[in-house]
Amino acid sequence: MIKNQFLRPVKNWLLLCLFLTGNLHLAAQGLEAELQNNLSYQLLIKSPGNPAEVFNLKVAAGQNQLQIDKNMPVRVSREVRAVDGGAELNLTVEALSDTYFSLQGKFQVQGFNYDTSYTFLPGFWYRKNLRSPDKAPSVRVSKNWMVREDRLSAPLAGIFDREKQMSYSLARLDKVDEIALAPLNQGEVILSGRTELGAVGFGEENGQPYLAFAYPYQEAPHTYFRKLTLGPPVTSFLSLKKGERVTLRYRLMKFAATDYADYMRQIWTRSYDLYQPKPVTENKFSDTEVKNILAKFYKQSFVTAGNLKGFSGIHLQTHVVEKKPVLEVGFIGRVLLNAFNALEYGEQHQDQELKNIAYDVMNSYEQNGFAPTGFFREVVDAEKNTEATTYSIRRQSEGVYAALLYLDYEKQKGRHHKVWEEKIRRLLDIMLQLQSRDGSFPRKFKGDRQLVDATGGSSPSAVLPLVMGFKYFGDTNYLNAARQVIDYQEREIISKSDYFSSTLDADCEDKEASLYAATALYYMAMVTKGKEQERYVNLARQAAYFTLSWYYLWDVPFAPGQMLGDVGLKSRGWGNVSVENNHIDVFIFEFDEVLKWLAQETKEQRFTDFANVIRTSMREQLLPYQGHMVGIAKEGYYPEVVQHTQWDYGHFGKGFYNLHFAPGWTVASIWELLTDERAKTYLTRKR
Repeated sequence: MIKNQFLRPVKNWLLLCLFLTGNLHLAAQGLEAELQNNLSYQLLIKSPGNPAEVFNLKVAAGQNQLQIDKNMPVRVSREVRAVDGGAELNLTVEALSDTYFSLQGKFQVQGFNYDTSYTFLPGFWYRKNLRSPDKAPSVRVSKNWMVREDRLSAPLAGIFDREKQMSYSLARLDKVDEIALAPLNQGEVILSGRTELGAVGFGEENGQPYLAFAYPYQEAPHTYFRKLTLGPPVTSFLSLKKGERVTLRYRLMKFAATDYADYMRQIWTRSYDLYQPKPVTENKFSDTEVKNILAKFYKQSFVTAGNLKGFSGIHLQTHVVEKKPVLEVGFIGRVLLNAFNALEYGEQHQDQELKNIAYDVMNSYEQNGFAPTGFFREVVDAEKNTEATTYSIRRQSEGVYAALLYLDYEKQKGRHHKVWEEKIRRLLDIMLQLQSRDGSFPRKFKGDRQLVDATGGSSPSAVLPLVMGFKYFGDTNYLNAARQVIDYQEREIISKSDYFSSTLDADCEDKEASLYAATALYYMAMVTKGKEQERYVNLARQAAYFTLSWYYLWDVPFAPGQMLGDVGLKSRGWGNVSVENNHIDVFIFEFDEVLKWLAQETKEQRFTDFANVIRTSMREQLLPYQGHMVGIAKEGYYPEVVQHTQWDYGHFGKGFYNLHFAPGWTVASIWELLTDERAKTYLTRKR
């Protein structure tokens, strides 16, 4: 009797597993049939000097050969099979004679409506990209887009129908290591050698959406090669000699999702499992040794700008890294945060020079760093004798954040700065006057609080200084203002999956909007309990998946001669920037800390694992030090605009940096990445 009672739950569990396994198998078989029946192909054959001929391929009855009604220089065969997690398409192209070809495929999504659907290209396209300006890719420009795989943080395209609550995603499975240089970036282009890089995309025909792929790469209806500059389309052709062949593998995934946010959660976790990014193992320095190299930036860049002192960290040239008397409190200079980092590190390592530099900066800002209106003097250019008169909630918030870290540190050491405290308190009170009734903060404004840009996409950045101000000054008005931001954030940003306009040099969908949203919720969770804290955890988790979607799960290829490839850059763990600015960088700051906290709260191990990928990938791959200068003129000046795709921010293009860069923020970002639990320590310590 006891034996039967023991076996009964085991038996029921086994039956459930068999039932679920059977259903998954049937679902995979159904998706296999969909892929077989709804996928069409085009083959383009090019003769040099002539326009390509376009042929529609048909599946031979009872065979896996793709045929047309004439002799062809290539043989194309396919295999479609059900696999765990979807259906897999394998294609083989074999040359019967020397030729140049391009193969393209289109999967018609049956039963979906394009107008009720959101599309997805990781790190490039969200929903319909309607937040983007007219000269950046969006549905206003075209409903049909094909893009190079190396533009994307994962080489896949997806679509979610919000009425049917169902999604399809098409992912490239092949390891993409090799890429050839292209003599042209528009029109029909024969590549200079072998390439494994393709393209994916989506579009609409007669109201019905489709997912698409191409090999080698294609971009249509435009390339996007520079900020707000759309170029002509390009179709590349690969040379195959007689007897040579290439194979291509794709995975089609289909799953239900309650909304676009749920789709993003599921497609990121599936993509993570599909590509399985591993930590970068080539790290040779300890965290302290990395900081010691970065600290050279503080010593070499220390500069006087009028009556202020700081770090020359913006608008520099990579091959010169000159000193310029231009200071920026937050984005993109981060002068005050760098000063605090220099002070803390200088005291830890008995480096008097760093301590002197840090106090010089902080004292100058205490005395001269505030405008008569009470705001930080955000951007001061002593070279041109100009100063910004339009302020931003983000720069002001980042300045307060750094100042409170400094004041709290100093207070622990028994050193007090009454004037600093008074000015920060005044600034926080002025910020409260900027807050709208809906809880949001304006993006940009004048010193008299006249609004220049009232949109609320940057509002989450204000939560950090408000929560820190609550902890430092004990004023619940700051915490209540932060609560109002979270209400706005949940209502207008997170619930609508609409993360935009946090970065100040673009006005579009961007990584930093979702990153700040998640970080703001982390700060709130650190100072609350119970149901309120649980709410913040759940919202942070949702925002984090959008942030993670910007970070690369794979390593893009570089051609020989492209410096980034020659120095061995692995792009996994780096983040794309925004729809407007299509390059990768090391913007991470304390998001590593947020991910590890979320992993503990939600039991999502992928958060911890990928945080480790980010950490190992960013910390020293492009850290310039003696014998490893990676194209930068001075040690410690971590590069910024890393052009990993066919992108030219103004100079050089794929495989190189832009000529101009802002190491002020990159040094601060890597420094915070390597400073474990700084925010948690500040927010949870008893005072």
